[in-house]
Amino acid sequence: MLRISDISYSVEGRPLFQGASASIPEGHKVGLVGPNGAGKTTLFRLIRGELTLDGGDLSLPSRAKVGGVAQEVPSSSTSLLDTVLAADEERARLLSESETATDPHRIADIQTRLVDIDAWSGEARASAILKGLGFDTEAQAQPCSDFSGGWRMRVALAGVLFAQPDLLLLDEPTNYLDLEGALWLESYLARYPHTVIVISHDRGLLNRAVGSILHLEERQLTLYQGNYDTFARTRALRREAQAAQAKKQDARRAHLQGFVDRFRAKASKAKQAQARVKMLEKMEPITAPEEAAKQVFTFPEPEQLSPPIISMESTAVGYGGPAVLHHLNLRIDQDDRIALLGRNGEGKSTLSKLLADKLAPMEGKITRSSKLRIGYFAQHQVDELILDETPLQHLISARPNEGQAKLRARLAGFGLRAEQAETAVGKLSGGQKARLSLLLATLDAPHLLILDEPTNHLDIESREALVSALTEYSGAVILVSHDMHLLGLVADRLWLVKGGNVAPYEGDLESYRAELLAPPASEKAGKKAKRVKAAKGTAPAPAAPEPAAPPARADRQTLKRELREAELRVEKLTEMIAKLDRILADPTLYEPGRAAEAEKWSKKHAEAHQAMGRAEALWLEALERFETAARA
Repeated sequence: MLRISDISYSVEGRPLFQGASASIPEGHKVGLVGPNGAGKTTLFRLIRGELTLDGGDLSLPSRAKVGGVAQEVPSSSTSLLDTVLAADEERARLLSESETATDPHRIADIQTRLVDIDAWSGEARASAILKGLGFDTEAQAQPCSDFSGGWRMRVALAGVLFAQPDLLLLDEPTNYLDLEGALWLESYLARYPHTVIVISHDRGLLNRAVGSILHLEERQLTLYQGNYDTFARTRALRREAQAAQAKKQDARRAHLQGFVDRFRAKASKAKQAQARVKMLEKMEPITAPEEAAKQVFTFPEPEQLSPPIISMESTAVGYGGPAVLHHLNLRIDQDDRIALLGRNGEGKSTLSKLLADKLAPMEGKITRSSKLRIGYFAQHQVDELILDETPLQHLISARPNEGQAKLRARLAGFGLRAEQAETAVGKLSGGQKARLSLLLATLDAPHLLILDEPTNHLDIESREALVSALTEYSGAVILVSHDMHLLGLVADRLWLVKGGNVAPYEGDLESYRAELLAPPASEKAGKKAKRVKAAKGTAPAPAAPEPAAPPARADRQTLKRELREAELRVEKLTEMIAKLDRILADPTLYEPGRAAEAEKWSKKHAEAHQAMGRAEALWLEALERFETAARA
């Protein structure tokens, strides 16, 4: 268990923690959230012992290993696979020692420990982690130095996941991942065998991969049971209750003060007035919660163009060699909200560049409206800002004929107020830089806005503000993002980029998520073969198996019944989880003396989610069997 007991810590005289306490039970998955600059990353550094507390105590079980992604990403001639294997220092040390040890007792100890830590499956585990983060078998054999900084960050993440520390600390781990990698990480963290604390603004990850939220606000830590949505509801109820109590106390205080003011000078009422003065003095002030500063994005509105604004006929695009995408027959209208789906390397960024007129077609035809203006935001553009210039100077360069008052209003429309407008970009936070880049991308009121991972570095409130702005925006939007919450709220069309083609995706985001997380067909076949072999024992396989006959109608009815039963299980568990969410959202559950009851309901909540995972897996299997039978 991680115990945070009454800690205090200040930076340059500014307190970040003041008597803050929390306890994280062993094996729990916790999301650490709070306003930017509140001290989340500093808390990680305190836990790792990189900083010294001003007061209080942080304690972990003896010999517990704490791990996180290294600041220095690997860049050497060592292959990706060997880099990840070396991250488990104990395994590497024991394997090295096993080659030179001569004492029989020591050799026995080494071999026992290697078995305990599952050392012999290390290469397969490391390879599976790298594959989940986007590296195929060929890439895993390449040296780290062949990859860019963002890809090497994935290698560093793979290393710490492979090492499996007792306490895993992750700071915005999805910032360098695509949708596929982010979903894989969610699934991996949910199954991780030890304690995890993750700083994240990814609402999907905080809803699916963690069971508790540790909230840092006003120098205090509060642990909430349940995922992010449960936390948001519980916190909103608490704030409403606190505001109501503060309002009642203000009314009571005003009433007592009014009595004192009226009757203090009257001899007949003097004792009563004095009694009310004492009541006022003893009254513990209840402070109404401060309203969080509203996060905003204000996109300028473009004029309407006649549809389509872009159309393609048999278009192909690439980088000089073979076409990356070909036979593109696509159309975009100004009211379209399109999310681009597809595994890494399939060509989503290539399509974005073609649409943005940053790549010319190799063949075919692409037609754009003559008045079309396009805004393009890509991750790397944040890095292209001029670090020693202020946001205001960036706008003056882009709009030399506009007055400063109007330019400052533009900055304010993207949440960059007077102080940030005059601050050098190099001193701004990642979120503030992202806001400036989004402002520059939308400065010309584009009819088409292409956004490639726009939420990196944005906190949850800013992401919600971006959703609102995009919902109200009257131009077309093309989205590439690992943030499924954003895609689900903004996109109304899905395009799948796969195998050199781009086509409408017929399912929804949840079906795409299930598709990405499903094991490959070869792996399914392997598991099925193992089950068959186990069922048959060592009986020899027939030399020439007969082709399977189509399922009989009775078999189809059985499969249909099984599918319906699986659906009912999912429906019942959905209702149960909704009921448990309401119980956990009740602020009175967390009052003193009810800790055991809160823990009981939290445990039931976690068990229900685990049951839901199993029920959904069974439902997918039943659906696959039924559809296979229906096609036969």
